[in-house]
Formats: sequence, C-alpha cells, structure tokens
Amino acid sequence: MCRNIHVLHNLAPATTDDEVRAAALQYVRKVSGSAKPSQANQAAFDRAVEEIAHVTGHLLADLVTTAPPKDREVLAAQARERAAARYPS
Repeated sequence: MCRNIHVLHNLAPATTDDEVRAAALQYVRKVSGSAKPSQANQAAFDRAVEEIAHVTGHLLADLVTTAPPKDREVLAAQARERAAARYPS
C-alpha cells in the first residue's frame, strides 16, 4: 500500500477535490513506477490521474456510514506518534 495515500472517507472537515486528486496521483505514480513520466507517456499518465480521481470522487459520494466523522487533527496526531516510534530522534 502507498504510505502517502490516506483515508479520505468520513472525515471532518470533508475531503476536498485536491486531496482526491493527490491520492490519485500517488496511486498512478506507484502503479506506473514513475514519479514524472516521459513526454511520450505524459498524456496517458495525466488521463489516468483524472479518471482515478473522478471514480474516487464517485466512490466517496456513494459510501454511507453511521459512524461519526473522524477528526483530522486526531488522525494527524496518531500519525505523528507512529512516525516518532518508527523513526526515533
């Protein structure tokens, strides 16, 4: 799993289009094995990012839950704690 892709469902405040696109970009980079595609592959790369972001937006809109939204600050604090444990100073 890509470590840079984060949970986007059921967050407060709600997930933005920029966050969805950033996750799609990370996914395409991982799958393609390229952070920056060649000029020959740029159009396919960009198209894949846009299509994945579009489908992800539909997925997030269609998901339902009865759980209360997760607080972004709490999730960020938990991530910092895990990072501190993984990479001690």
